[in-house]
Amino acid sequence: MLSMKYILSFLIIFIFFSGCSKEPLPTSLKDINLTNACVTYDCLPKTLLQERSFEDLPNWDEENYDEALQNFQNSCYSSKTKKFYQDLCKNIEKVTNSKQFFTSNFIPYEINKEDGNVTGMLTGYYEPYLKGSLTKHGKYIYPVYETPNDLITVDLSSIYPDLKNYRLRGQIKGNKLIPYHTREQSSKIDVDAKVICYVDSKIDLFFLEVQGSGRVLLDTGETIFIGFGNQNGHKYKSIGRYLVDIGEIPLEDISMQSIRAWFVKNPSRVDEVLNHNKSVVYFKQSQQAATGSLGIQLTPKRSIAVDKRFIPLGSMLYCSAEQTNVKFNRIVQAQDTGGAIKGTIRADMFLGFGDYAREIAGRLKAPLKLWILLPKDLK
Repeated sequence: MLSMKYILSFLIIFIFFSGCSKEPLPTSLKDINLTNACVTYDCLPKTLLQERSFEDLPNWDEENYDEALQNFQNSCYSSKTKKFYQDLCKNIEKVTNSKQFFTSNFIPYEINKEDGNVTGMLTGYYEPYLKGSLTKHGKYIYPVYETPNDLITVDLSSIYPDLKNYRLRGQIKGNKLIPYHTREQSSKIDVDAKVICYVDSKIDLFFLEVQGSGRVLLDTGETIFIGFGNQNGHKYKSIGRYLVDIGEIPLEDISMQSIRAWFVKNPSRVDEVLNHNKSVVYFKQSQQAATGSLGIQLTPKRSIAVDKRFIPLGSMLYCSAEQTNVKFNRIVQAQDTGGAIKGTIRADMFLGFGDYAREIAGRLKAPLKLWILLPKDLK
């Protein structure tokens, strides 16, 4: 049995260290007063937060506050951002000091994983530029489809509220809903869908699906914008991971550029690799450049795609990520989602349009830290 002397010593040490610890316990989105915002948003308790100060944000004093404010104002055109930030969106045009607007109205909360890790991953996406035609002829043989007429989308949230983040997609056969055509199956049939245009490369078309939106330069000289319309219901599978798993490209070398190079060297195996991903994306013609899930135009290096199960769409965040020749420490808006964007500290940054954006997006895979900026009046 321990003596009273040892017990007292242990209690004194415990009290001393407990009293000196200034680190607050992690809270969660559920614990913060987000009642109004959570009517629309997926404020789940899985997202753990640690209250911080703006001085804790890397390179905070080097931020372009005016640019960040402009992006926040643009996001306020979305009903979801308006719901989340309410009066801050209503009074945005009255702001005269952009830095003070952020420091006076928001509290940064560092996003934690359930295991306590605060580091995730940042990748990038861009707006592709394809060559196409409104008619099928010559090299323009690969159709860009709108949502098929026989694709059924079922929203189960009215019956099962816990499934509000999920959609059931398929086709009717007899009196049953069965899975819709896979990528391979679709390539062998006449899909019951309107064709927006035809492009000259199935590889470029695949990467357009991955990016979610893009531009097509028609053979008439006209440029049209196309954006995400729907998806066939099959789970997205990475062709990069497939090429790594079968020993074709080393993991450390995988990138959009290395995948494209592999396709050039192995033209007879293009279908094998593309068909590994059974998911197919369908599009719709748009009147503006790349838009995200909020329906507003994306801002290069200020708009990110997130997993909305953990980060509310429309919310404002501060991101910090760095790899060779690339550094991002800035305020961003969660304005998009993506099939490959899964997890708490996981984001895909929109990098814009053109060759430079494609080059950076294809190689970006950087360690990421995220802070969500919540209004002070929610506390």
